[in-house]
Amino acid sequence: MKYIIIGLGNYGHVLAEELATLGHEIIGADNIESRVDSIKDKIATAFVIDATDEQSLSVLPLNTVDVVIVAIGENFGASIRVVALLKQKKVKHIYARAIDLVHKSVLEAFSLDKILTPEEDAARSLVQLLDFGTQIEAFRIDTEYYVMKFQVPRKFVGYYVNELNLDKEFQLKLIGFKRANKVENCVGISIVEGTIANELPDNERIIEKDVLICYGKYRNFQKFWRAL
Repeated sequence: MKYIIIGLGNYGHVLAEELATLGHEIIGADNIESRVDSIKDKIATAFVIDATDEQSLSVLPLNTVDVVIVAIGENFGASIRVVALLKQKKVKHIYARAIDLVHKSVLEAFSLDKILTPEEDAARSLVQLLDFGTQIEAFRIDTEYYVMKFQVPRKFVGYYVNELNLDKEFQLKLIGFKRANKVENCVGISIVEGTIANELPDNERIIEKDVLICYGKYRNFQKFWRAL
């Protein structure tokens, strides 16, 4: 897959390097030359540009990549402006880093694909998410086994949980279920959050944006995702 990462500080640098190691094509951008120099030999292309400038941002192939990731963290205003410009340019899939709850709340107003939390551990977790798809979060148990959390695929909506046959068909153990609920954040924007449901009543079916938490081998998750 192909990604643009805007902001190559600690977070963006780790993200770019890890994704490139997995074989993804990475285009990096930052307004500080030393940051670009430190990563340019490890990724496909790197640009020294001010992404808050609309003309400079147009240098990047924004609409020919799978995801654009705004990894800017230290400059709240720059982060918000870049996201706004990307939305204006109709970039389809945008991830953005949030440095605090206020930052996150403002980013939620843009209806982004994903809002990221900071620092290197979060970046390494994101690598697993991106290796599978935009709706997966992964926790590695050992070299083979993972716990993964993901939104119920559209084709599963309307089924009962026991009708999914995850164990028999894909050798994945369902260990948790989160029911989707609409709530308002601290600035009054309506967002979807999940609440843990130990079980669903017999007469209640899976709905859109419910979340499954499963345990199994990495290759079985790959098999499951390819089958969707």
